[in-house]
Formats: sequence, structure tokens, C-alpha cells
Amino acid sequence: MTPRQWLIKFAPFRTSWAEIVARGSFTLRGIRSPEFRNYLSAMGVGDHVLFYHSQQERAVVGLLEVSREAYPDPTSADPQWLTCDFLPLRSLPSTVSLEAIKATPALSNLPLVRRPRLSVMPLTDDEFEIIQALAQA
Repeated sequence: MTPRQWLIKFAPFRTSWAEIVARGSFTLRGIRSPEFRNYLSAMGVGDHVLFYHSQQERAVVGLLEVSREAYPDPTSADPQWLTCDFLPLRSLPSTVSLEAIKATPALSNLPLVRRPRLSVMPLTDDEFEIIQALAQA
């Protein structure tokens, strides 16, 4: 199966990209939405994930890889809620702000723009590549 691309949002005051890099891993916990659960269950080992600092910086800052597929979130007594584990691959050469994303017509359908409350979202190959290209600018 071909790896898929994703974007996850997390508030840097909860866990920042710098903390993830220093720790060498990240576990996304506390997601309580059926839609998010479905996205997490669709993630496969090796999938690439852009990491977005929400609430404060509002920018894509790094690239992760799924290292463990969905399993029950240990922060919930209800086994329907899932989590995944990730490994940091690299920081982006420059962050990609929400403003830059919104200013890019090819990203106008990105869930980050259309549905800003989503914390986990799939990306098309084109969306993933465009964001990576914006980080090179």
C-alpha cells in the first residue's frame, strides 16, 4: 500500500515541535471525534504527516512519520478512542504559515482552510507537495 499524507494540529503549549524532536517521538492523545478516529485508524506505518502548531504560531513546522498504527488511547477508558505514534523526520527549512496556505489558490480546498477545527486531516499528494515547496521558499 502506498503511504498517504496527513496533517495534524497540536498546540505548542501542550507539546511543541522542539519537544517532539528532543524526545524522538510523539503520541497524539485526547482526540475525541468519530471523524478523527476514522482518520487515525486509516493511518499506516510509513505515512508522512505534516505537524502544524495550532492556536499560537499557526504554521506547519515539521514532518513526522507514522511509526505505530492506531491503538486505544490510554487517556480514555473507552477503547473506541484511538491514538497513533509518530517519529519526527525533519524540521521544515522554513515554517509555512496559515496566511501563506490561505494565499495559495491550489490549497483553497485544504481542510485546514475549510474546516479549521479539524485536528487530523488527510492531504492529497498535490497539497502535501505544495506545502513542502512553500517551506523551501
